[in-house]
Amino acid sequence: MNRGLIAKAFRETWAATLLFGLALFVVEMALSFVLPRFQKQLSDQWLQVAFIQSIIKAMVGADLSGSAGPEIFTSIPWVHPVVLAVTWAHAIVFCTRIPAGEVDRGTVDILMSMPVTRWRIHLSETVAWLASAAAIFAMATIGNALGSALADAPWQPARIGIVLANLALLYLGVGAFAWLLAALSDRRGGAVAAAFIIVVGSFLLNYLAQFWKPLEHVVFLSLVRYYRPFQVLRDGAWPLRDMAVLTVLAAGLWAAAGAVFARRDLTTV
Repeated sequence: MNRGLIAKAFRETWAATLLFGLALFVVEMALSFVLPRFQKQLSDQWLQVAFIQSIIKAMVGADLSGSAGPEIFTSIPWVHPVVLAVTWAHAIVFCTRIPAGEVDRGTVDILMSMPVTRWRIHLSETVAWLASAAAIFAMATIGNALGSALADAPWQPARIGIVLANLALLYLGVGAFAWLLAALSDRRGGAVAAAFIIVVGSFLLNYLAQFWKPLEHVVFLSLVRYYRPFQVLRDGAWPLRDMAVLTVLAAGLWAAAGAVFARRDLTTV
């Protein structure tokens, strides 16, 4: 690692990290405040409709038949499409900076002239990325806790911590995939677009599998399939299998991104 490179990454990304963190704070606070206030009427009316059950099942990743407890409403703030979109957007924006972003803006020659190896650049950027991820997740947690307190709803820090760990691994998987695309690309815009298309496709695959049975055979390809906070908040158990899959995926993609970055030719385009 190199402290100068880490400081450089922080200077270039702190504003975006702050904006993404504030967005997560606001969305989490709003959802965790509003949903518990309508819990009873939603449970008694909407959750008896099969179509609504299918939609919420697709969001929370669990069968809701005969189970309309408070865990549904405490898990939705962590699986809402806006929350996922903001976290994924931060990962993609940060992880496409090097090398695609440097090549795209014509500064990669300056970066490569520094007396550090490419792997050290990769590691330094990773440290800055993880620190920024910790910041946005901290803001999301504060927003969720504040919204729950304002709504006088129960807040279980131990189970929320498990959900955050699972969400962090999902985030790392998306970021590592975006990093691999950036390592393979000379244009940051193309890497960002490809990452968003594939991630959104992964989300839609998990969602549409609830309505079209043939997709159930390939739903394991969806990253969201391995993130199901409803079960964590209901049972309080660690989803070790799902987290192991995401860990292996994120580590493999991150290592592949580093290997491609270390070996490919890089010139200003």
